[in-house]
Amino acid sequence: MTAATSASRDLHAVLGSGPAGTALARELVRRGHPVRLVDRNATGPALEGVERFAADVSTAQGARAATGGAAVVYHCVNVGYHLQVEVMPRIQEAVLEAVEDSGARLVVLDTLYPYGETGGAVMTEDTPWKATSRKGRMRAELDEKYLAAHRTGRARVVLARSADFVGPGVLNSTLGAAVFPAALTGGEVLGIGDIDLPHSYTDIREVAAGLATLGEHPEGDGRVWHLPTAPAVTTREIHAMIGRRVEQPLNVVVLKEAKPFGPFDEQFMAEYAEMFYQHTEPQIVDSTAFEQAFGVTPTPLAETVDAALTWYGEWLAQK
Repeated sequence: MTAATSASRDLHAVLGSGPAGTALARELVRRGHPVRLVDRNATGPALEGVERFAADVSTAQGARAATGGAAVVYHCVNVGYHLQVEVMPRIQEAVLEAVEDSGARLVVLDTLYPYGETGGAVMTEDTPWKATSRKGRMRAELDEKYLAAHRTGRARVVLARSADFVGPGVLNSTLGAAVFPAALTGGEVLGIGDIDLPHSYTDIREVAAGLATLGEHPEGDGRVWHLPTAPAVTTREIHAMIGRRVEQPLNVVVLKEAKPFGPFDEQFMAEYAEMFYQHTEPQIVDSTAFEQAFGVTPTPLAETVDAALTWYGEWLAQK
């Protein structure tokens, strides 16, 4: 067996079975890796080549069990929005301790929150971290700790930041279940803030492919990367793309403030209010560094919209 073949057979453990974790598990199998997909209950449909595994990774015991024997660990865990400030630091500490003990590399799926308000400036990996929100400061503190763990040799870590998710399987996103089902059925489609501002969205399949690429390339460790993201357009332009494909204009309801709508209930929107600035200034993500380093090109938004509509059509047909 060659070294390359041996490496491709190393176990990859994916923590979190939401849209990103599930898409990543499928991508890793496609690339020839054995995969363990971890959540609290190990529920969900069977995925070819994927071992489902139950563990609470917010505990030291659960994190060790979930990551045991893995060469690469991917942290794609998320929790209820109102619980993040309390729970995400606990998950971080448990997972860092686990990979420190095992020697596994750690790939962390991250957000744009640490940057805070940018005044519409294009976000690159060199953009200063100026978050003032509770969740933004929390994410920045976590990221500082991850990078410090790498610098001090405690663990090998890489951070991967994504814009808002969009695409197959993405429900709880500003371009998810509050948009596509209504577009297909003639209902009210959600728009948030100023929909005439450019706003970046990252295809969930690019999230998966980007994380898998970082998992296969340890030379990328020790820094932040922006996952491949198509050039930003306005949300109104994306609504128009969808409208052309469903052959009817969308009935768009624009929220100028954080209020309950569709899948976003009062509790969620109360927590989201501090992040509403993301929809009142341009949110433009530049992923040039990743694209050049790893030789990739983001999926065009038109193709992402096509894939999302296909998936949502099938999803609605099963309901």
